[in-house]
Amino acid sequence: MFTRISNGWALSKQSFHVLMLDKELLLFPIMSGISCLLVLASFALPLWNSKYVDVIMNDQQAPQDPVAYVILFAFYFVNYFVMIFFNSALMSCAIIRLKGGNPGIGDGFNSALNRLPQIAGWALVSATVGFIIKMIESRSERLGQFVAGLLGMAWSITTYFVIPVLVVERKNPFESIKRSVGILRETWGESLVANFGIGMIMFLVMIPLIAMIVGGGFLISSGSVALGGALIGVAIFGILLASLVSSACHSIVIAAIYLYAAEEEVPEVFDHDLIAHAFAQK
Repeated sequence: MFTRISNGWALSKQSFHVLMLDKELLLFPIMSGISCLLVLASFALPLWNSKYVDVIMNDQQAPQDPVAYVILFAFYFVNYFVMIFFNSALMSCAIIRLKGGNPGIGDGFNSALNRLPQIAGWALVSATVGFIIKMIESRSERLGQFVAGLLGMAWSITTYFVIPVLVVERKNPFESIKRSVGILRETWGESLVANFGIGMIMFLVMIPLIAMIVGGGFLISSGSVALGGALIGVAIFGILLASLVSSACHSIVIAAIYLYAAEEEVPEVFDHDLIAHAFAQK
């Protein structure tokens, strides 16, 4: 177990090294976040003076009107489509880099645009599952949240490698899930531990940033508004940057492990033993 955690940690650090070779990959999660905000606005603003606005702005309660169900599902679908589109573009660039190429933003967009049917299909499946989980969660305050949490975790693990399968193999959603499960079964969990490693690094980075926000609030309450505001602003920027880096590194690790599973070739920028160990036989 210690070896597995160590390998996962090392994989996460190597993914950061790859990101430093292509810092422009950070633009994809930025554009994804901005696009999701635009999707929210495009649904919420036209419904602002209607009873349906709470369906979008506060989806913790289950809708009572059939029309509200349709609106909420449409919101889920469009939101998932946007996120999957940019994730696919980022994954495409990561795979190009791991194969020795030098990707640009246009390469990622071209790849995603050429896979619109697969992206739309996966967005439909993801929106359906996300919608069902949200309905379960909203129907019962405690039991519903517990069941929804378990289902959400199981779904996230099951679909861990769907995006690279979609990008490279262009399989339909159900074939992609099956392929993802097969790869995950082979990896002995290093892929998930690598993701945990990225999360742990982000957590360690967050500690001083959160302390800066607390310190900034204390300075503001003490009368040093300018200094406190500046400190909070820097901390918020740091949190956003850390989130972007975490998202990009997550995609790079998935791409690296997927490539070894699919082509049995270790990317040059990754340690051969680390990747190969993830597929060691019992």
